[in-house]
Amino acid sequence: MNVMLLIGGVLSALIGIAHSVLGEKLVLGPLFSRGEVPKLLGSTTFARHTLRFTWHVTTVLLVGVGTVVVLLALTQVDPHAILILRVLATTFAVCSLLSLIGARARHFSWWVFLIIAVLLWVGA
Repeated sequence: MNVMLLIGGVLSALIGIAHSVLGEKLVLGPLFSRGEVPKLLGSTTFARHTLRFTWHVTTVLLVGVGTVVVLLALTQVDPHAILILRVLATTFAVCSLLSLIGARARHFSWWVFLIIAVLLWVGA
């Protein structure tokens, strides 16, 4: 078992779940209750639904990627898996950089993404 990949996969899933739970409570709920949602295709309802499902798609992707990484942690990593893990590590590194710059380091996700990126790169 590859402990680094296991930790990286679990962190990916956990940050995804935290994204949904905290996002509903701290972002989407307050935003929708204020009624400050623009019209999309002539409807604020459509805009709310679009914001909500796109928000939660992030969670599904993070949990899915985390699950793949956990499964790879439990198997013998071959050259194809190493390539996949390096792509995922690079993806998490880019997410870290975007979060760091975009939120001016105030959003904690940048360092979690960076930790995941390092774990996947070294674990590969």
